[in-house]
Amino acid sequence: MATVQKSVDSSSLAEVIDRILDKGVVIDIYARVSLVGIELLAIEARVVIASVDTWLRYAEAVGLLKDDDPEE
Repeated sequence: MATVQKSVDSSSLAEVIDRILDKGVVIDIYARVSLVGIELLAIEARVVIASVDTWLRYAEAVGLLKDDDPEE
């Protein structure tokens, strides 16, 4: 018969924050409030949580950074 082992690994807050800053987190929200077909309120937000190094690495990869030197 196979036995099941229970793992009790816990992470400290510092480890969780380090992982979030290393990998990054994006929260993309779009909310709309309308009444009888009339839009009363629209909220669109994008929250990015990452270290500066991580953001610069991925922003450059997807073309979010403008190149100031036209000769390159």
